[in-house]
Amino acid sequence: MKLKDIVTEESSLWIFGYGSLVWKPDFKFSRSKIGYINGYSRKFWHGDTFHRGNREMPGRVVTLVEDNEACTWGVGYEVQGAQIEESLRYLNIRESSLGGYVTELVEFYPRGENESVLALVYIATSDNPIYLGPASSEEIAAQIAMSSGKTGHNIEYLVRLAEFMRLYCPEVEDDHLFSIETATIAMLPYLINKKRSIPVF
Repeated sequence: MKLKDIVTEESSLWIFGYGSLVWKPDFKFSRSKIGYINGYSRKFWHGDTFHRGNREMPGRVVTLVEDNEACTWGVGYEVQGAQIEESLRYLNIRESSLGGYVTELVEFYPRGENESVLALVYIATSDNPIYLGPASSEEIAAQIAMSSGKTGHNIEYLVRLAEFMRLYCPEVEDDHLFSIETATIAMLPYLINKKRSIPVF
């Protein structure tokens, strides 16, 4: 089923956020639910040359990678009526035009409910010009520690995502996310000695 068919038939739309959308949606919505999608793992494999980095020093942000054994937790937002067009117009600039993400429809499973709903999700794929791909936790942490963009420092992005998972999904293990957070924290004394600016938030 295509997006336009869902909007026409249901007059509402769910949008699944797994990165900065979990703490900063910046669009109006009717309700939100914590939940997950299957078949994808969250990875810091996408470059960011606007929000959390620049062309000289791209930041690292998350995207989804197909993985049949994985699930990714985040937030589903339901938008209705005029909110649909407004949210999509905003997200198409934030995620697609500036971020290089494309849209997919996935099954979103709200926590504690038996039924799923179709949700729109933004995914950056490997054919994107600013896609960075896999690297070690230490390499990703080093890039995050050095990068900042128009929205703020890349460290803030990492920390807020880790905080969301601890607060709202404490039972979920996200080894990729938390290993990068650990590696980044280990670098802070070095950055302070080098008199690099460390974000305060």
